[in-house]
Amino acid sequence: MQRIRKAVFPVGGLGTRFLPATKAMPKEMLTVVDKPLIQHAVEEAQAAGIEQFIFVTGRNKSPIEDHFDYSFELEQILVEREKLKELASLRSWVPGVGRVAYTRQQQAKGLGHAVWCARDLVGDEPFAVVLADDLVLSGTPCLRQLIDVHERTGGNVVAIMEVPRAETCRYGVLAVGDDDGRLAKVTSLVEKPAPDEAPSTLSIIGRYVLLPQVFAHLERQAPSAGDEIQLTDSLARMIGTAPFHGLRFEGTRFDCGTKIGFLKANVAFAMTRPEIAEELGDFLKSIV
Repeated sequence: MQRIRKAVFPVGGLGTRFLPATKAMPKEMLTVVDKPLIQHAVEEAQAAGIEQFIFVTGRNKSPIEDHFDYSFELEQILVEREKLKELASLRSWVPGVGRVAYTRQQQAKGLGHAVWCARDLVGDEPFAVVLADDLVLSGTPCLRQLIDVHERTGGNVVAIMEVPRAETCRYGVLAVGDDDGRLAKVTSLVEKPAPDEAPSTLSIIGRYVLLPQVFAHLERQAPSAGDEIQLTDSLARMIGTAPFHGLRFEGTRFDCGTKIGFLKANVAFAMTRPEIAEELGDFLKSIV
């Protein structure tokens, strides 16, 4: 079985829910505490053993490229000011030379289209997809949990969680067969079903380990829900041809594509930081 070495990060979205902040700044550069969302996603992938990082970008996304590049001027200033701790921290998460690649999604045609745009960079090997909007606070990185399952079962593995039935219209929703309470065999899935038509409330969140055969299905370029090319549709066509599992991951997921989810993530991640947790906790108590 091939090891998962590559991860695709679809970062071409406009971030209209966060206007005006995202008028001139990519939504993926919004910070949770002191790290941009996309850095949290890349660090999770690094901790899961990913070696190559593929960004599917759009217009006005150059700050992402700059963020994952070396900043010689900044590093020189840190050296001159003897801020060696800050310098070491800065260097610790930037991927090495040749580890990052970018391709552009010229048209906003959906998640499936964004993943398809990375096909030549991924090649013929299994790979991960990480959506920066979904931030997971966990002991073991969420993506690492999926890769561990893939190494046992092969095939496609997606992160899943229960959502309120009224919200199934926002997700890809599974029907499952064998289910041990943590790992479930996927028997069918549908993108953004109406609540009264959803086969369950088990929904996919933004972590995937996928076989490269998905690109052949994405090649159809067939739009569906929201008039977009949905990744879910191509995954559904693969059921029966390869193992397909949904994993109820360990950890807490924050939907940072919404304002309330983003604010909750900031508080939760800040409370894991010893240097600020006590003072923040006292402040929160004072205002509630």
